[in-house]
Amino acid sequence: MKPDKKYCLQVKRVYEASDASDGYRILVDRLWPRGIRKEDLILDRWLKEAAPSNEVRKQFNHQIENYGLFAENYRKELDNNETAQMLVPFCRKLLCAQNVTLLYSAKDREHNNAVVLCSWLNEKIKGE
Repeated sequence: MKPDKKYCLQVKRVYEASDASDGYRILVDRLWPRGIRKEDLILDRWLKEAAPSNEVRKQFNHQIENYGLFAENYRKELDNNETAQMLVPFCRKLLCAQNVTLLYSAKDREHNNAVVLCSWLNEKIKGE
């Protein structure tokens, strides 16, 4: 069952206000976002197990010149990550009824783990 095209998988910075259009909200960072109390963050799930390993995350170090290698290494991890593999059918099912928003804390909106995860999930969802 492929998801209805009117719903989408999207990314959003955790520091932005939640919105009804977010749908199901999943925090995909390994570390809890700085400056946010757990009881103040509106989210449905925290999947730190689907985040990049500490080794891959530290190699990237939020340096744009390292992003290509980071994305490649993170995708390899995702291909072998049980939690990420289970996230594919989970998101596919959710997308039949609502948007799914991957939350991240990085300042860079284009070069972060949620962008890589979103792309990887979209490929897996569309490919199955």
